Amino acid sequence: MPEAKSSRQDLLRWKKQPVRRTVSQICPPPRRPLTVADVRPGMENERLGVVRDSMFQNPLIVKAELGKPRERSYSLPGINFNYGLYIRGLDGGVPEAIGHWHVFKQQPPCPHELTRNYIAMNRGAVRAGLVTAPENLLYRQLNDVRISDQDDRRMKKELPSLPPDTTFGIRSRPSTPFFDLLQNRYQQLWVQEQKATQKAIKLEKKHKVFLGKLYETRSSQLRKYKPPVKLDTLWHMPHFQKVGPHLDTFPTEADRQRAFKAHREERAVRQGTLRMGTYTYP
Repeated sequence: MPEAKSSRQDLLRWKKQPVRRTVSQICPPPRRPLTVADVRPGMENERLGVVRDSMFQNPLIVKAELGKPRERSYSLPGINFNYGLYIRGLDGGVPEAIGHWHVFKQQPPCPHELTRNYIAMNRGAVRAGLVTAPENLLYRQLNDVRISDQDDRRMKKELPSLPPDTTFGIRSRPSTPFFDLLQNRYQQLWVQEQKATQKAIKLEKKHKVFLGKLYETRSSQLRKYKPPVKLDTLWHMPHFQKVGPHLDTFPTEADRQRAFKAHREERAVRQGTLRMGTYTYP
């Protein structure tokens, strides 16, 4: 048992105890300006020569200490000074509230200025023969016509009378037709519309009036015309004119003539010196 008690005490000893802080540590008092007595050797604000307390109240001279907030150099009031707005009690507290009952008197409504009736004043000025701006101004000063409250109520637009069972707001969306979706009703309607469209197209083609024979004009004939190509014989050296070809890639003479005929027909649209195509263009 003594060993168990000693081990428990060791655990409690090594266990981290909660740190209890005082009120001054949690809410420290406001920092007051530096003084000559607060300056120690090695501080940023240490100075040589004559040093006065007024030097530490100038924010342009005071330097920020390392690891500390910057001093604002403002002198603060004493300890007995209360910060904030102090409201003095004028109602007498609880005894005054229990013994008396203050009733606020209703203040009379302030008379509001009535708007001027410019329509009536302009009508009266025209009837009096006054048409210029200075004459209208003098007429308004002498005959100041105002719109009464009753006239204002009459001029205001009255709300339309609605039945008592009127419901305001947005109408709800109609329910989804599930039966039409399950029966493929929309597909059937689409097929019927397509059939009706095709039937209308066929009727339109049936009743369409076809024109007679189309005659070709000169422009259409020139468009189809192919200019003849003059065939020039290839030049051969005299001593090679009677020598036959050493290589013949056509199986028969008819195939050879057919290939050369197609080449001669396409020769007009081909490019190059030998008219063999685009890639043979020099």
